[in-house]
Amino acid sequence: MTRRDATLGWIRVWGRAARLALAVAVAGLSPASYTPHTRSVALQQIYFTAWQVLIRFSLFAALLGLVVVQITVSVARDFDLAAYALELVLRVLVLEVIPLLTALFVALRSGAAINTEIALMQVSGELDGMRAEDMDPLEREFLPRVLATGISVTALTILGCGLVLVTAYLAMYGFSPWGFNEYSRTIARVFDPPALVGFALGLIEVLALAVKYV
Repeated sequence: MTRRDATLGWIRVWGRAARLALAVAVAGLSPASYTPHTRSVALQQIYFTAWQVLIRFSLFAALLGLVVVQITVSVARDFDLAAYALELVLRVLVLEVIPLLTALFVALRSGAAINTEIALMQVSGELDGMRAEDMDPLEREFLPRVLATGISVTALTILGCGLVLVTAYLAMYGFSPWGFNEYSRTIARVFDPPALVGFALGLIEVLALAVKYV
């Protein structure tokens, strides 16, 4: 395969993904799309994608934050950089690592299952039956799953970032309340307006990544 063919293939793949994303966005903005069936499918998908793994994901995020903070702070103290260690860890974990890992986690967990379910519906003729009854399969079956994936990624990302913030404080100060003011100032430096804008854009990117593999 030549570089030209590879480039054209890449453009075609992302072009189809962009058209699908646009169609889903248009359907998602239409109030008529939110039927009882759509809400039911979305709730079932959220239950499977996020609720069933809530405890395991919470433990993973908390342990990841605790281990990374402990290692980073210990190494930073050896180089007299402990004052910058916490801010560095929060920037990397909260703004970068946790959102990306969450998107990959949701995509790997639900992407194959959703694709298989849609494929079985196509093979069984259920999607053709919907079209024969003037029902749009995109709005009826695919839209609620995409919306549920987005909600799951957002909720798990917020939960994971919150747990990292809590475990980082415990790793640095223990259960003492005396480090709260210093920790609050560190969080304020990390989550300044440009960082919040970047976090929002990054969250949109990881949502697109998760939806791409659904």
